[in-house]
Amino acid sequence: MSASGVLINRLCLIGVGLIGGSLALALKRAGACAHVAGVDTAGAALREALELGIIDSGHAGLAEAAAGSDVIVLATPLGRMPSLLQQLAPLLTPKMVLTDVGSAKRGIIEAARKALGANCAAYVPGHPIAGTEKSGPRHALPDLFAGHVVVLTPIRETSAAAIARVRAMWEAAGAIVHSLDAVHHDYLLAATSHLPHMLAYALVDCLARMDEHEEIFRYAAGGFADFTRIAASSPEMWRDVCAANRDNLLAAMDRFEQQLREIRAAVVAADGAALEEIFRRARDARDRFAARRQGAPE
Repeated sequence: MSASGVLINRLCLIGVGLIGGSLALALKRAGACAHVAGVDTAGAALREALELGIIDSGHAGLAEAAAGSDVIVLATPLGRMPSLLQQLAPLLTPKMVLTDVGSAKRGIIEAARKALGANCAAYVPGHPIAGTEKSGPRHALPDLFAGHVVVLTPIRETSAAAIARVRAMWEAAGAIVHSLDAVHHDYLLAATSHLPHMLAYALVDCLARMDEHEEIFRYAAGGFADFTRIAASSPEMWRDVCAANRDNLLAAMDRFEQQLREIRAAVVAADGAALEEIFRRARDARDRFAARRQGAPE
């Protein structure tokens, strides 16, 4: 931290949407960042982020935005990150720290090692497990990460100083920082985040393609809205996640298909006892999960 008490003098934010914008707002509110330099391929998003005070300067090129930055945050869809890492490689200086917010880590780590070489010491892979189905800077929230977990998956090359810097940044944004092995992270997130998004997208697309879809949606209740809310998420982002965590996602989908077959068999057999046991087991597990999130005794 500098003598002025500011944690980051200049933050280079590559991608000024929901996640990047929320991080910038959180750091500004905490007084932890003096200047946010934004870069985004969408000119409209960059202008909006400037108008909303999310960033202090907007830049069309990486070199101008990165110059003099303490911390660089990659907050774009996963598919764009490998090329951005290649562009950033010659711009990094010994005083810079680089991190990302991608929800699948192994692929981006491989790309970082290839692009950065020895500069991987400054790279801290990360993933904030927080968000909404909205996208764009106008939906950025200063408290998006408050009380939520951010997972760091540092690699063997990552320096302790870089890890400490990124941890402090997320803690200043209100997050609870955990560390995980990247392989284990991708396995867990396939089940808890990536699979649920696939199910929501599949259900909405299935119903929307039925001849009676207008009537179906007219009578959809709150449960449908709750379950399918995440189907409003960015298609580009989730396309990239499917590619980046393909094997783990396929394994999670296979497990779910088996579970669905078991439920279908019980319905076909009119086996009420089996159905009730599945539902009761699921309800109890959901209650335990909710209790842990609320900090209440189980």
